[in-house]
Amino acid sequence: MDVDILRNSGQALGTLIDKLSVSFVGSVDDFGFPNLKAMLPPRRREGVRVFWFTTNTSSRRVAQYRANSKACVYFCDTRLFWGVQLIGTMKVLEDTVSKELIWREGDMMYYPGGVTDPDYCVLKFTTQRGRYYANFNSEDFEVI
Repeated sequence: MDVDILRNSGQALGTLIDKLSVSFVGSVDDFGFPNLKAMLPPRRREGVRVFWFTTNTSSRRVAQYRANSKACVYFCDTRLFWGVQLIGTMKVLEDTVSKELIWREGDMMYYPGGVTDPDYCVLKFTTQRGRYYANFNSEDFEVI
């Protein structure tokens, strides 16, 4: 992968992210330490600026984001040996519009109450800056 492509094109980076089957999200616990969790890929994204994930309202991660919205998301491709960390904030959304926005037919398996299930919520991550690694090089970047 050409580092210049990543540096100059959020679209190229987004296309690479879309091909991955796992995402890693980070939060801050009550003691100020980072916590990392593997999750399914984002359900929706706007470039590399905004990402939407589904999760359980009752999860530890949701409690952590409610207490401290600082977050990171990490995407990596072990086959190509590249990765990108995005740093920003995570909001917990429980409004109907947000929940319907990313709802999928198979979600009933996880949320039997449907889109109105009280244990179903949306995590909306907004990127402020990032750092990527490819071809033995890494570089920080800002997201506008």
